[in-house]
Amino acid sequence: MPMREGGSLPVLAEADDGFKYVVKLRGAGHGAKALIAELIGGEIARALGLNVPELVFLDLPHEFAITEPDFEVQELMKKSEGLNIGLHFLSSALAIDPYDNPVDAATASAIVWLDAFLTNVDRTARNTNMLQWYNSEVWLIDQGASLYFQHSGTDAAKAALTPFPYIKDHLLLRKATMLAEADARAHRVLAPEKIDAIVDFIPDSWLVTEGEDVPAGERRDVYRTFLKARLENSKIFTDHAIEARKSL
Repeated sequence: MPMREGGSLPVLAEADDGFKYVVKLRGAGHGAKALIAELIGGEIARALGLNVPELVFLDLPHEFAITEPDFEVQELMKKSEGLNIGLHFLSSALAIDPYDNPVDAATASAIVWLDAFLTNVDRTARNTNMLQWYNSEVWLIDQGASLYFQHSGTDAAKAALTPFPYIKDHLLLRKATMLAEADARAHRVLAPEKIDAIVDFIPDSWLVTEGEDVPAGERRDVYRTFLKARLENSKIFTDHAIEARKSL
């Protein structure tokens, strides 16, 4: 079933393990880069102790698109044949309204820090990308707008040193009163080997661009460079977020 919220047009599908997943399609929008952002963003959030639906790799066979009546969706699925990413579907989850659904300061600060670290432009009042599920816990979905440097043409090492001005629009910035503590905890949790392990999850097929002779390993190192340099220089974006919160 196509899910027409947002611009990437994911689909809700039942996989051969019997579970339902929100499938992010490689043939949509920003292509494999959005899937890489989803994977890295989701696993870093999980490492920080935040709730993220289980992420899985899904192999989309050619036959999957044949019975789809919508031509646009059928073409999108044909372009996405092969390896895609899915998030476990949280049945009955509701979108969070931070004015009605309380989010504690520690959780809000961890989420704001995460999105500043990953340069995620898409956690605003217009599109929260947060759900309330299972004992009213906060669950993060849709990290595909993270790693903004992928689309801007900016060198990864230089992009790592930016303050991320879009944090001023973050939905939870008002509640994020513990950003310095969130920064300190992230440094304890995100050891270099942890970042390496997450980056190593990226399938080679997502890193190879048709018509370009750049090895998958070389492209993978770009993500290592960005994430490690950004963490080492986290004071830049953490201090900027703190100042942005003061100006609200």
